[in-house]
Amino acid sequence: MENIIKVRSFTLWIFLVPFAAINICLVLVTNFHDLFRSEADILYNTIPYIDGKASISRVARVFPTYFIFKPAMLLTSFLLIKYWLYNKEIIKSFDNGNKNIKKIVFFGVGSAILLTVHTIFLGIKFDHDLYKLFRRIIMVSFILFEIIAQAYLVLTLYKIKNKILSYININFLVAKRILVSALIIVAIISIPIISAPGYKFLKHALEWNYFVGVISFYLLTFLMWKKTK
Repeated sequence: MENIIKVRSFTLWIFLVPFAAINICLVLVTNFHDLFRSEADILYNTIPYIDGKASISRVARVFPTYFIFKPAMLLTSFLLIKYWLYNKEIIKSFDNGNKNIKKIVFFGVGSAILLTVHTIFLGIKFDHDLYKLFRRIIMVSFILFEIIAQAYLVLTLYKIKNKILSYININFLVAKRILVSALIIVAIISIPIISAPGYKFLKHALEWNYFVGVISFYLLTFLMWKKTK
């Protein structure tokens, strides 16, 4: 099917582009100090996935790293919109009356729009509590919308799995279900930590690893759909 071919052709990029962007920014900030204008923009001896000494925004919002991160996130947002719209057509072709289609599109496209808004405002300094709250709400909403969209999609694919078995590797559909379940559980467990003061390093480490978990969904999508002529 044409839409399956299209989805498989760029889902790998939805994983690779943001993953490469955040890690290139990390490498630049920690190893290429001459590129930066201020000592405050530089980091030393940190692996934030483990020690949580820096947030993703801390690494990506300074010059020149935002020249890498912002275009990468905007490209990812564009690909995400295409991804969710193509999935809508795939589901309709197998189950036109599926009740989850509108929810998948709403939360999926919504997550992409929220990522775009977050990217635009990243690095803009405005010392006001309402602005800081706005940025937090946007970021949390992006994650929430993304996980809900992923959950609805996996649920829907399971409902029509007998119709799509010849097009997918079922093991990767199972892996997607496990991943989404783990992301939901971690999100619920993390709510008290995120909302409480302190735990700075733990919050940062959680942010890095959770972001990779979220985008790994698209790597599994690439592996799930079989090559189709």
